[in-house]
Amino acid sequence: MDGVCLDGVARLKPLIVLGITGSIGGQALDVAARLEIPITGIAAGGCSSRLLEIAAANPAAAVVVAAPGEEGEIRCRDVLGDRVSFGSDAVAALAARPGIIVVNGIVGAAGLEPTVAALEAGNRVALANKESLVVGAPVVIAAAEAGGGEVIPVDSEHSALWQCLVGEPVEAVRRLILTASGGPFRGWNAEALEDVTVDQALDHPTWNMGPRITVDSATLMNKAFEVIEAHYLYGVDYDHIDVVVHPQSIVHSLVEFTDGSVKAQLGDPDMRVPIQYAITYPQRAPAPVTPLDLTRTPLTFEAPDLAAFPALGLGYTAGRLGGSTPAALNAADEVAVAAFITGRIRFPEIAAIVAATLDAVEHREITTVTAALEADREARDIATGLIESAG
Repeated sequence: MDGVCLDGVARLKPLIVLGITGSIGGQALDVAARLEIPITGIAAGGCSSRLLEIAAANPAAAVVVAAPGEEGEIRCRDVLGDRVSFGSDAVAALAARPGIIVVNGIVGAAGLEPTVAALEAGNRVALANKESLVVGAPVVIAAAEAGGGEVIPVDSEHSALWQCLVGEPVEAVRRLILTASGGPFRGWNAEALEDVTVDQALDHPTWNMGPRITVDSATLMNKAFEVIEAHYLYGVDYDHIDVVVHPQSIVHSLVEFTDGSVKAQLGDPDMRVPIQYAITYPQRAPAPVTPLDLTRTPLTFEAPDLAAFPALGLGYTAGRLGGSTPAALNAADEVAVAAFITGRIRFPEIAAIVAATLDAVEHREITTVTAALEADREARDIATGLIESAG
């Protein structure tokens, strides 16, 4: 990173923010405004009023809409003219512009292609799109090696691990310990979960997130994905990646070393911190966050209940199998969560549908984006069929 300094932080490369209208996108805009980082490109799924508002506030930014629909395309062209492009290829092309940092806040497997494009172009990816690694980790790793790009994680847990591992050799790591809030159903048994409502599942006690990730937090599937991400980000075997439930969400994750020392990263829950760190790394910049008060509440930890929340175990199984199985895990979960939110299946059936899909799906190696997306499509079809036959 080069250029003049701003409050002791070297001037940063311009940002392109994918998933601009989501929670990560909005907080990335806040970070960019405070650090005076120019936004040179934004992307969203549809042509919403929020997208047009952000585009108006960033007149120098190129705009891409991945799936606008006919009416949305007309609306965007009328307002933005030549500034706007459409389609998934245009999103990937935006991410591949040279000399930028890409904040990937896209939800779902659609985030894989722009992650690969950005890395092949030698760009840094501040990665909030966990599907990039869950669905296509071998492709992402190959793209980074070929193009010289780098992935810096944005998820609070993975940012914590990253910060704890700075300057540490991987061979000195005994264990990675991911923390989980436990979601709204911490302490519930399997019987109690039978009658969970959608509103209850969407009422997360700590974080304000989108519907899918909130339900994934409630099932612990989100932690299953993070286990797979940790394996690929840090090169640590699954036998040395643990999960503990920490309802206060103050300790964001920990690393235990071979000498028995344990490092942890702590802070009040605020996604602007890991977003900013992924952008400024290896530097740090001031941020308007609440100072941590360790006297405010006790910090507690407990083991996850794998019987009541089997999704976490499915993550370990899929990760160890590797290849296309993590992609199938993600795809089946996305279909099942959507079915739960729309009232077609009950809460415990989310994990059951995912498990049945993993049993039915064909296992294959993943070497290209096309292969990863094909595995994703196959698993979606199987999960959809299972839901329809059960209905």
